Amino acid sequence: MQTEIPFLFMRGGTSRGPYFNAADLPTDRAQLAAVLRRVLGSGHALNIDGIGGGATVTTKVAILSRSSMAGVDVDYLFAQVDPMREEVDFRPTCGNILSGVGPAAIEMGLVAVDGPETRLRIRAVNTGALVDAVVQTPEGHVSYDGSYSLDGLPGSAAPVALSFMGTVGTLCGAMLPTGHARDVIDGIEVTLMDVAMPMMILRAADLGLRGDEPPGVIDADTGRLARIEALRRKAGPMMGLGADVSGSVTPKVGLISAPVAGGSLRVRYLTPWACHPSMAVTGGQCLAACAVLKGSVADGLAHVPAATGPVAMQIEHPSGALDVLLDFNATEDGLDIHATGLTRTARLLARGAVMVPRAVWAGI
Repeated sequence: MQTEIPFLFMRGGTSRGPYFNAADLPTDRAQLAAVLRRVLGSGHALNIDGIGGGATVTTKVAILSRSSMAGVDVDYLFAQVDPMREEVDFRPTCGNILSGVGPAAIEMGLVAVDGPETRLRIRAVNTGALVDAVVQTPEGHVSYDGSYSLDGLPGSAAPVALSFMGTVGTLCGAMLPTGHARDVIDGIEVTLMDVAMPMMILRAADLGLRGDEPPGVIDADTGRLARIEALRRKAGPMMGLGADVSGSVTPKVGLISAPVAGGSLRVRYLTPWACHPSMAVTGGQCLAACAVLKGSVADGLAHVPAATGPVAMQIEHPSGALDVLLDFNATEDGLDIHATGLTRTARLLARGAVMVPRAVWAGI
């Protein structure tokens, strides 16, 4: 006998994973982590004994529930399951997986359809940020068909419009947790920043890179990755993320260079131990903020069309570009960010029940 857990298997943006109703999972965080590791198949490079895909972008989990917060429709708890190690990180959130939260909430019956477009407000439980989502529901149910395409994905789908609010300092307590637009770690200039996602951002050239390297080339350079990880482990305590971030996916890492395709900034985004094949939604927001911050490591590299927002920006990545609408004002202390807007897509891939051994969890 095994324990059956109902789930939706969805692609959200350029990530994918299982979406659960919180009522179907254990409430104890340690027990929950054990269940999720078994669901995804942690501990094998191919996640052969689970439904993960062997990479961080395919071992992500969304857990949904009706929100008790006034004016909020859905609470979204994100879990990043490590493909290989016995670790589950509940600290960050994920904007790509969030793209599927609105559709999944409707599919689960947590939110009712409200006309051709259904608007809902989502609370990212991990960080406290609020996100307004607009889901296409033209015939009384979620429509996944559409003409909107995303770089890094084949084909097209219906758009999901997202507007992020309250993303500054969600994990570090401040946009610039050290109080500086630039810091120096082991002789390398970095910007340590928390907008939607805590990040250590540095110039690719300072690590001997051009900035246009394919992800596979970066991943294969184990010596350079080790150097980046050493810098990241020192950045974590400086950002207030704990004395030892070796087991955490935060801070993420951005290797930046001047744009070459008409965008605002070119980036290689590390997740943090491998290069993302495209770009994380949360990371893209942080990088857009870094691009407009005077004195940051992006100052002099980034192309910024205006000194105040809303400004349409593009973050160039290995698969194309991520569009970010940044609504901000420059201040004496740095930036005042009001909101960031992005458009993503999502698709329901499968629905049913995923099995875990009863020795892991006997169920509710």
